[in-house]
Amino acid sequence: MFLDVTMRKNPQLVEAGLRLHQTGQILPDTYVLDLDAIENNTRLLVESATKNQIELFFMTKQFGRNPYVAQKIHEAGIKKVVVVDYKEALVMMKQGLPLGNVGHLVQIPKHLLKKIMDYGTDYITVFSTEMINNIATVARELGIQQKILLKVIEPGDEIYEGQFGGFHLNELTKVIEIVKQEGIIVGGITSFPCFLFDGVSELQPTHNVETIKKAITILKQAGFAIKEVNMPSATCSRTIPFIHELGGTQGEPGHALTGTTPLHAQLELPEKPAILYVSEISHNLDGHGYFYGGGYYRRGHLESVMISTDDQKLAKDEVIPFGNDSIDYYLSTKLTHEVGATVLAAFRTQIFVTRSDVAVVSGIQTGQPRIEGIYDSLGKQIRR
Repeated sequence: MFLDVTMRKNPQLVEAGLRLHQTGQILPDTYVLDLDAIENNTRLLVESATKNQIELFFMTKQFGRNPYVAQKIHEAGIKKVVVVDYKEALVMMKQGLPLGNVGHLVQIPKHLLKKIMDYGTDYITVFSTEMINNIATVARELGIQQKILLKVIEPGDEIYEGQFGGFHLNELTKVIEIVKQEGIIVGGITSFPCFLFDGVSELQPTHNVETIKKAITILKQAGFAIKEVNMPSATCSRTIPFIHELGGTQGEPGHALTGTTPLHAQLELPEKPAILYVSEISHNLDGHGYFYGGGYYRRGHLESVMISTDDQKLAKDEVIPFGNDSIDYYLSTKLTHEVGATVLAAFRTQIFVTRSDVAVVSGIQTGQPRIEGIYDSLGKQIRR
């Protein structure tokens, strides 16, 4: 999906990935993160967000909850993290990073709520009355006022399987009474995804945006001042002005940090590709090559790879489609290749659901790559 654009826009990353594997510094099934490019992408996002008056919280799941990279993004200008689940929250808390939003997409478990609230988060996204009551109880124990974002949902909204949750508009009257209790401040409204890319050049708002607008009207009529409208979906330099146009105030970049939103595969955008998957040919069988897997993501659109040849060049080959009913011990190519050859790929991924290693590499853009650390897919350092 991103192989051609990565070869064109970040050949330094391709060269670094090839060299690191061929010198034995990284093993197959390793994602290489270009720290220089990620930091620069962060600065580009901050510039666009400042211009459009959009607050940004950055997401780390796409690059494996990596605390070192998260720290560098924080230092480059996006100060606070949005964590997709409570386990990611714990990693970022251990790193000492400020939390911007917890609970969207995954709610905080009851027995972890006090720990996270005591640590501190600007917002907690909620989509059950039970969660609101639990937050209020803990807030009173801690002597704080906790801001929440209400996630809303209606028939016709775009919701991905495995992410269902939200308040229907006809439930807001009941919710309004519950959020009046001490310890709770309604900070705003959210949904996901709020817009989608048509695959060519245009962004289109989803039905979710209409649901958000109706919810804001209901809450304002009840006397609530809704200050924040959280509109995540492929947040990048191209979509940040669109968030502002739709009335949003917050965005949550994830893939934009590595230059791998769906828009980056089709459009010429300022963010540079900053992630490369590196593997190795294990064996050949019946006219096909097989390379080590572990990093496969079923929505990744992995279609082709570049493979090193005897004369130190790269040859392109197709990846044979892989079904979702099997484990990716190996992935296969259309043609055979030399055993031990380096395999390079660039596709849409979610590292935190793989079993891959993650190599954080600085100095790629200056021709002096240096591995800052090797991590597992959940942010734990394996070796320096």
